[in-house]
Amino acid sequence: MDSIISALTTSSFAWPLQFCLFSTVVTYIASVLTSNVSQVDRVWTFLPLIYTAYFALLPLWPLEQTIPLLPFVPSDLQSESQDIFWSPRALILLFLVTIWMFRLSYNTYRRGLFSLSDEDYRWAVLRAQLPPFLFQLVNLTFIAATQNLLLLTLGYPAYLASMQKPQMLYSDAFLELWALGVLLIEFTADNQQFVYQTYKHAYLDHFRKAASSSAAHTHALEVASKAAWPFASPSPAQSISTANASDSGRTLLTNLRLTPTEAHRGFITSGFWAYSRHPNFACEQTFWWIICFIPFSARAYPLVMFGDGAVTSFLEMIMSALENIKSTFTFTHFPNPTSLTSLTPFLPLLPALLLSILFFSSTLYTEAISKSKYPLPTPLTKLESRCLPF
Repeated sequence: MDSIISALTTSSFAWPLQFCLFSTVVTYIASVLTSNVSQVDRVWTFLPLIYTAYFALLPLWPLEQTIPLLPFVPSDLQSESQDIFWSPRALILLFLVTIWMFRLSYNTYRRGLFSLSDEDYRWAVLRAQLPPFLFQLVNLTFIAATQNLLLLTLGYPAYLASMQKPQMLYSDAFLELWALGVLLIEFTADNQQFVYQTYKHAYLDHFRKAASSSAAHTHALEVASKAAWPFASPSPAQSISTANASDSGRTLLTNLRLTPTEAHRGFITSGFWAYSRHPNFACEQTFWWIICFIPFSARAYPLVMFGDGAVTSFLEMIMSALENIKSTFTFTHFPNPTSLTSLTPFLPLLPALLLSILFFSSTLYTEAISKSKYPLPTPLTKLESRCLPF
């Protein structure tokens, strides 16, 4: 009990743990009262930003907590960082996670998932598969508790960055640009999915009423075109004659193949989705791996800094980086390579690894549901890679 109290009052993660516990209790109680277990989904877009902002904005917080849940700098964090300073690296993480939050929040909003009555369809399927008491156990331990803890770990990179020296590295700039590129691809993939789903539902609804494929297709194209974004638009000349055409159109990265055949298929196979069954999942994982690599790479390359004169040429920069990688990962640092402590240098990557495990298991379950809803002569796995473009 003392260790729990200490973790919530004096440890470096005292405030994040308090807020995580609060979020877990609130989302679980709300799920029971509303019979809707998607409550964590509604705060998923905000919690990583909250935890990241806490560490990135450490100089703003008081040293003592005078009001419950008020951010503060606990004693352990004060001792770890003798001088609380603004960390440029932590602020970069805050900037990137803020953009990530806006992208995900917008996509969540337009899909109607912020509605208190909306529930992820997968939970409804799982509820039907499990006895009520077992489903509630899953709700408490996984849906509420585990997911909240996972979201807490996504603030760990900002914690590491706030404890590092306030110098910018070449790796920071490279990884920041990479992360922005990944978010752009993910946003485009989201838009492509949204336009396709708009077309599919408009076509199927109109087809049931009018029983005319041509009229339903024309109507659905008009509706989908209104929802289109740059790089997420219907391909030119989407006529009804393309309904039975080959799938060559799905190789286009930016144009979507919207035909009655695609609508009846049930899921998108054009644009970025021609190369990955879940490009948004792939980008989401890649983004958080990059976020974790930013403080991780700063630890590995302490000499490669802007403006300090340590590196005078590109060749020297590369040699310095390689030397530091060698010194960081040499087994002389690990007296017992088989022990758990030998993995300590890789601890900064743990949040991304946990998120990838969640996505992997979630994708397996999602595709199992999709296969039952949209049986195809060609197995789903033959169309394209689950998450990677190969």
